[in-house]
Amino acid sequence: MTTGKRLLIVGGGHAEIPLIQAAKALGYHVITSGNEPGQIGHAYGDAYRCADFSDPDAILAVARAERIDAVCAAANDFSALSAAYVAEHMGLPGHDSFATTQLLHHKDLYRAFAQRHGIASPEAVHFRSFEEALASGLPLTLPLMVKPIDLTGGKGITKVEREEQWRPALEKAFALSRQKRVVVERFLEGSQHSCSMFVRDGRVCFVFLDDEYYYTNPFLVSGAATPSINQGRVEAALGRAAEDVCHLLSLTTGLVHAQYVLHDGVPVIIEITRRCPGDLYNRFVELSTGVPYATWVVKAAAGLDCTDVAPRDPHGCYFRYCVMPHQRGRLRAIEIDDSVRERVVESLIWGRPGDAASDPLLSKFGIVFLRFDDPAQMLAHAPCMDSLVRTVVEPAAP
Repeated sequence: MTTGKRLLIVGGGHAEIPLIQAAKALGYHVITSGNEPGQIGHAYGDAYRCADFSDPDAILAVARAERIDAVCAAANDFSALSAAYVAEHMGLPGHDSFATTQLLHHKDLYRAFAQRHGIASPEAVHFRSFEEALASGLPLTLPLMVKPIDLTGGKGITKVEREEQWRPALEKAFALSRQKRVVVERFLEGSQHSCSMFVRDGRVCFVFLDDEYYYTNPFLVSGAATPSINQGRVEAALGRAAEDVCHLLSLTTGLVHAQYVLHDGVPVIIEITRRCPGDLYNRFVELSTGVPYATWVVKAAAGLDCTDVAPRDPHGCYFRYCVMPHQRGRLRAIEIDDSVRERVVESLIWGRPGDAASDPLLSKFGIVFLRFDDPAQMLAHAPCMDSLVRTVVEPAAP
């Protein structure tokens, strides 16, 4: 099927491959973007244009030059902001206003919005300068979390448990924030999870739940399991929160993805976004439910009809694992333990022997999907998955 229409994906990494494939299946000529020509997603599109997707004006220039008919965000908050900016300036459907997109994707704006409207969210304060933050003393009871307002993947986050950690935490967060703003939150005890919802005409029409796992990096999701241990317990509360946000902000049809902490039995949203989650989360949903999640994301972003979006429960026990190193050095091999080898149903490995493991907190070499026979079996393997699907790294020279 060919429509002759042109769609810009504001990115082109591994996470965007299912979106690119879905857009092409819908008949679009797909242009990818970003300032890293070597990213593997570009090979799946029809054309690549080099432009920093964190620069809305640079992406708008590409969009105008390519005479696009639709734009779709990648799995990145900067990309979501640039996509909304392009849609607003070019009059394209499928996106919220740029101001609304900023409110949802900048942590300080969203926390203030949620607190104003009674949407479950951590108690928080925000600061626009290091001096202002430092002068506040400790604004919340310890422990607390210090975060840049505009980064994802755990970048720049510090859990402050002692007063002497306060100043270094602020210095790190302000140094990394593009907007030079930070949010400080009360730390919530509880398990961490995700909820991916599609909303249509302001109502939730699909819900997918998973449990999050963290290994070397305590602030970066490296594993996800579904069905969730919270299945049947939190959908109503999270759905009401999503619909409240929809009505208050007049959100367009499309994805609303939330990370939440189950705190004293209550799901408290700690992050919310309108772009696809990363690390092939779209394939994770598709494998476990059979729904065309990536196609839904693209159709919504392009302003196409989304009446086919409908509820579907997981039909098996699936785990998504990000293959990451435990130390700096050079990758020698990726090994899969015999106990889970036959559980692997799909994988995308881009790491090759000799590749640099430059940062064990962020470096990734691939994504592996496993299927288990039942929840108990999956729960038994999940906490130690980093030792079952493991990297062998030659340590860096001292």
